[in-house]
Amino acid sequence: MEDLKLCTSDYKFMCIVWDNEPIKSGELVKECLKVLGWKKSTTYTMVKKLSEKGYLQNENSVVRSLIPKQAVQAFESGYVVDNTFEGSLPAFIAAFMNSRNMTEREAEEIKRLIDSHLEG
Repeated sequence: MEDLKLCTSDYKFMCIVWDNEPIKSGELVKECLKVLGWKKSTTYTMVKKLSEKGYLQNENSVVRSLIPKQAVQAFESGYVVDNTFEGSLPAFIAAFMNSRNMTEREAEEIKRLIDSHLEG
């Protein structure tokens, strides 16, 4: 699997792009100032860095993602399960469940997800 691991600042930046794309680079600068407190130069440095890594496209001052948010989330969650829980999805879920309560609606949604991904 392609390495889609992002550091926290890269991920937060990508979330702004995903939530607003396609976005003009000037608007992206304003959003990054508002949400992250970044200067214009920091935003443009990040655009260049993530474009070079193949995460973004910056064409005619319009920024678009090349990697879907869901792909990054799937990679990251798989990475956590593999490296923190020795590949055990039940151990991951048990640890997660110990840290919070869930609503009936969330429980039903999780049951549906499990049912749709059962090997059969």
